[in-house]
Amino acid sequence: MMPSALDWVARGAPLDRDLDRRDFLRICSLAAAAVGLPASAGRAFAEAVAAGKRPSVIWLSFQECTGCTESLLRTTKPALDELILDLISLDYHEALMAPSGHLAEAARKKAMEANRGSFVLVTEGATPMKDGGIYCKIGGQTAVDLLREAADMAGAIVAIGSCASFGGIPAADPNPTGATGTPMVLEGKTVVTIPGCPANPYNFLGTVLQYATFGTLPELDELGRPKWAYGRTIHEHCPRRAHFDAGRFAEQYGDEGHRLGYCLYKLGCKGPATHANCSVLHFGEMVDAWPIGLGHPCFGCTEQRLAFRVPLHDTVDIERPMPPDTYPPIHAEQGGVSPLATGVIGAVAGAVAGAAWMAAKKVDTPTGS
Repeated sequence: MMPSALDWVARGAPLDRDLDRRDFLRICSLAAAAVGLPASAGRAFAEAVAAGKRPSVIWLSFQECTGCTESLLRTTKPALDELILDLISLDYHEALMAPSGHLAEAARKKAMEANRGSFVLVTEGATPMKDGGIYCKIGGQTAVDLLREAADMAGAIVAIGSCASFGGIPAADPNPTGATGTPMVLEGKTVVTIPGCPANPYNFLGTVLQYATFGTLPELDELGRPKWAYGRTIHEHCPRRAHFDAGRFAEQYGDEGHRLGYCLYKLGCKGPATHANCSVLHFGEMVDAWPIGLGHPCFGCTEQRLAFRVPLHDTVDIERPMPPDTYPPIHAEQGGVSPLATGVIGAVAGAVAGAAWMAAKKVDTPTGS
């Protein structure tokens, strides 16, 4: 009987290292589950990889801090070594590859030619456009030329992080280098944007797994963001949402409300206008490893109109759901009753009692008396 594709995995082919069949299926299943894909997707991806269909990835880094790469380093489902050795073929990444200089550039060009029309192009960082793009050069080529060259040969394009998605920090005023996002440079091309500062690596992983397994991209919103990750606001699934609905807010850092975990909206939280899944998919796979979980307002880093534009502690309009018209009181007001109020209440009570006595007397008195 001919061995199946997954049987070849157990023998170490075509992967770069030995893995038994069960471990490899586990990696693929965990990766699929982590991004909301069904178990069948994990097996389909395992079959595709075992058949030698690992997607080639060309990762270009421009104006950035490498924070999105650092975030990717901290995944465990799958771990980085499982990701780049077993699930994808990371053929070019300045920070992770062994070669440097002209050897690295030669590897990039070779991989692009060998996988023309099928490789995944990932961009990290903004692209400077001013003065012909001279503010970012790699191997003698400007970032904008490198980007356009690779995009023309790629099968799919993914911009990871806010800088690559819409310019991020480099594009903040006064933007001296004319920095902008990958979609703005590649007008007319489909660019999947995975904004965030840094981006959650599982949002990136889910997109790449779907493309590698099914040859399709996830449904995108008008800004190119996958709807499964950016379709709702943080506010809708915030663990502090109950405090918002009850009208319980932290008024300043360190006050009683802040210590009790009350809503951070009054401190400038942008969660009600920020589309992301941070509240349900935390960073580094650590519970509460995200701004609100650590007691800080959301900065709105996935939104071009908010991030690095609206001051940190300014409040924003609430997109959905709208707040209630009134809030229940947090603390019931209590206090003494003044003598005047006591007199008024006594007079009213006496009048009511007198009226009741007269009414009773009339009821008891026979008609005509």
